[in-house]
Amino acid sequence: MQAQLPTGWPEGTKYLRAPSYSKKLPKDKLDTILLSKTAGLSPKEPVLTTRGPYTNVRITQIQGASHPAHGQYGLLAQQHLPPDSFILPYLGYVHDQSDVDEKSDYDLSLDRELGVGVDASQMGNEARFINDYRGISSGPNAEFRDILVDVGFGILEKRMGVFVLSAGKSGKRAKGINRGDEILVSYGKGFWAGRQLAAS
Repeated sequence: MQAQLPTGWPEGTKYLRAPSYSKKLPKDKLDTILLSKTAGLSPKEPVLTTRGPYTNVRITQIQGASHPAHGQYGLLAQQHLPPDSFILPYLGYVHDQSDVDEKSDYDLSLDRELGVGVDASQMGNEARFINDYRGISSGPNAEFRDILVDVGFGILEKRMGVFVLSAGKSGKRAKGINRGDEILVSYGKGFWAGRQLAAS
């Protein structure tokens, strides 16, 4: 039986319910991502249980001609998402510098110190369709944060999660993300600087 895929999932891209690990990833790096619950951790990150497909979001083709991703895809909220709430994890191919795709626009840092990233160019989940806010909105409404996922068998897995921005001190983001709104993050200046460098 074919596992359920989210509506709008593109052909040729593998849908993941858990990260896919590079065979080149050394054991010492893997051990910093897959943590034993018995290690006496008191993690800063929230510990979650989560599995897709995600009903709180919807993949949609961008129709607006002025949208920077016109003709491509975006991710919309399927329900109201309150400030600070967890939306979904960012899944993909977990790798280090020995196994990096320099041309990928979907590679997100998972552990900067160890040079470990998660690349959703060939495989991933709904989070791979989240666009940068530039040219769409005055600012992002979501952000990436470190999370730990309880995968069972006494193991916690370090992942990157997507969260609604907090309301902020002034409370100006108190409404969160409304149903039908596009979920937007900041890819960071480094992403765009790299893009300009590749184009020159």
